[in-house]
Amino acid sequence: MRSTRVMITGVYGLIAGEVYAHLDEQPQRYSVYGMARRGQPSARAPESRHLGVPEDRFVLADLSDLGVLERSFQDIDVVVHMAADPRHDADWDSILASNITGTRHVFEAAHRAGVRRVVYASSVMVSWGYQQEEPYRSIAACRYDPSLDHKIPVVTHEWPVRPTGLYPASKVWGEALGRYYADIHGLSVLCVRIGWVNAADTPWSQPGMAPVWCSQRDTVQLVERAIGAPRDLRFDVFYAVSNNSLRWVDIEHARKVLGYIPQDSAQDRCPGP
Repeated sequence: MRSTRVMITGVYGLIAGEVYAHLDEQPQRYSVYGMARRGQPSARAPESRHLGVPEDRFVLADLSDLGVLERSFQDIDVVVHMAADPRHDADWDSILASNITGTRHVFEAAHRAGVRRVVYASSVMVSWGYQQEEPYRSIAACRYDPSLDHKIPVVTHEWPVRPTGLYPASKVWGEALGRYYADIHGLSVLCVRIGWVNAADTPWSQPGMAPVWCSQRDTVQLVERAIGAPRDLRFDVFYAVSNNSLRWVDIEHARKVLGYIPQDSAQDRCPGP
């Protein structure tokens, strides 16, 4: 049986690079390809990391050229779509080009090229608006007292989305687009709402973020499980966070459907500023 051919867009980003490196260590299982608009690490990725994507498996392109994407996706089994403008303060023109038009091009090219699955990198920020309410507001502000033994109502993938900016709103668009391509064109689309991942790989470098922290290895695990999920799984949405004590988004759905077993956790404490 031949290896699964995986194309990772935005391969020189922080998370995409970790996914590439992990899959590339398993040549019997995966043939890994990368696409990016530059051949160097992004601002968030460690400068010291050298992926060494071979020339014959790397496509230098942005997402504006649908034809290039379609040609690049020929004979690819799974596209892991990580390329995006991840800045929370990005202006509309950048969001439109990268996260809206670019994402549409990825799905359309995958459909035209006969790709069987797209793993779409969404964000936990599609649910960020819940932090305007209790108990999520107190959790984010480091005021929540876990000794009160109040059970945190866990936000699941079935709850309404509540983006608080253009970036998470663009991720909602990507999820909806994935649903369309799954229902109308038969493409398998699995959306991964990735939590807070950082280059230092620690939950304590920013106050209030530990509840939605996801370690790099937990993120990679969930993406890999989405790549290898049963072929008849047409569409689904999963939160990618570690098993944090004040976690307010659901990971049981990912456990049940994908077999996700987080290896890391952040215990409840708030660091100083």
